[in-house]
Amino acid sequence: LLNPSGVAVCPATGRLAVAHDGEQRIHVLAPGGQCLRRFGRRGDAGCDVRYPLDVTVTPDGHLVVTDGGDRAVKAFDFEGRGVLAVREGFCLPWGVDATAEGEVLVSDAGAGALYRLAADFRRGELRRCRAVRARLASPRALAVCRSSGAVAVVEHPEEAQGLPRGSTRVKVFSAQMELLGQVDSFGLSLAFHARVLATAVAFDGEGRVVVADVGRRAVVCLGRPEEFPAFDPLVSHGLSYPVGLTYTADGSLVVLDGGDHSVKIYSS
Repeated sequence: LLNPSGVAVCPATGRLAVAHDGEQRIHVLAPGGQCLRRFGRRGDAGCDVRYPLDVTVTPDGHLVVTDGGDRAVKAFDFEGRGVLAVREGFCLPWGVDATAEGEVLVSDAGAGALYRLAADFRRGELRRCRAVRARLASPRALAVCRSSGAVAVVEHPEEAQGLPRGSTRVKVFSAQMELLGQVDSFGLSLAFHARVLATAVAFDGEGRVVVADVGRRAVVCLGRPEEFPAFDPLVSHGLSYPVGLTYTADGSLVVLDGGDHSVKIYSS
């Protein structure tokens, strides 16, 4: 792996999909770590991947990749065949995750918005793509709770204002895109004397929000949105630069470490 940026798991098979900066931009890994397939070559063709930022797996077994270099969202089957490319006026599509119903949520860091896509990936047909939340501050990492449909997104307010990176904010919305709760670096520093710089977000099996914190090289549980703020370190050593998070069907935590270009799996 070279500068990995996104990781996702197929719940049915346990296979992992990793987006990174190599010549073949998407790697499919077996649960034990063996590389099963590589695809998404770097290039300018419609199904090539210029600069992948995140990846997710839909319930019907398709991989959806945000391609920041092409300002597009691209879908593939697990054999690596491109089935759909959606541009729809994206500025900088970044985070991506799938709902239990098979729709896809995308954060656009350039537009400051969240989009919801519905598509028939088997036929390669886009049904609709619409903005569901606007006026966000450089939204990047994104996660959908498969049980409740809640959506967590990491904002970078200082970067949205052209200032140096130094704080992040996590917002959680209901499936109807109503704000359920939020917590930021400053609030956590006041409550727990811990300044979290979040690069990735996920929901655990109980609906708690979990973030990767590059400042502390850790993974931290922030609790359920109605409980914000909480601060419960889950992984506090052995990480260099965590940039991706996901959970497997058995509750294991998968961490994508951009510091040593690896995937690390922790038991529940």
